Amino acid sequence: MGDVELLEGKTVNLRIVEKEDLSLLTEWFNKLEVSGEYVPLHQVSKTQAEKMFEGPHEKKPFIIEKKDGSKIGFITHFYVLHPASKLAFRLAVGAAHRFITHFYVLHPASRQLEIGYSLMPTERGKGYCTEATRLMVDYLFLSKDTMRIQAQTDPRNIASHKVLEKAGFKKEGTLRKSFFMRGELRDCYIYSILREEWKEPKILTKTS
Repeated sequence: MGDVELLEGKTVNLRIVEKEDLSLLTEWFNKLEVSGEYVPLHQVSKTQAEKMFEGPHEKKPFIIEKKDGSKIGFITHFYVLHPASKLAFRLAVGAAHRFITHFYVLHPASRQLEIGYSLMPTERGKGYCTEATRLMVDYLFLSKDTMRIQAQTDPRNIASHKVLEKAGFKKEGTLRKSFFMRGELRDCYIYSILREEWKEPKILTKTS
């Protein structure tokens, strides 16, 4: 599977962000009701969003669209820091609990990916985020030489826990006091799915 512009599911599609999406994406990043109560406070400028868009194709987030074309959220992926890797400093979209952040580009041997997602409040609880996550997992295991995909989530974010579990992720443990959010240090749950647990595509095909 080479570069893909559109990943098609039963109720939603995932589409690589385009330049015309940047205004909406910036609005989502900066709206507390979209980012949610479990995400650190960040303000993102249009210039920062444009830099993200100008980055490598595989670093761009996917817009989550319903079948009628309405845009309801986004999902992204990036490589995870590994101590044995050769590191280089980059700026890009972050994980579920951070949006614009600094992270390290990893040596390919690490092959560990993390995903993050956000949905408009009016579209939550309808199964869209679960299908988007399943689509992203299929896409990553079909297109990347990665052994695992992980996600981080606030212990109080029950809806996100359910999304990950329905998509085949297992809770690995708790990172205690691992990130600062809204005036306090908070714990973080780590979820992951391994290639051997995934086994085969749930939605996509090898020729999608």
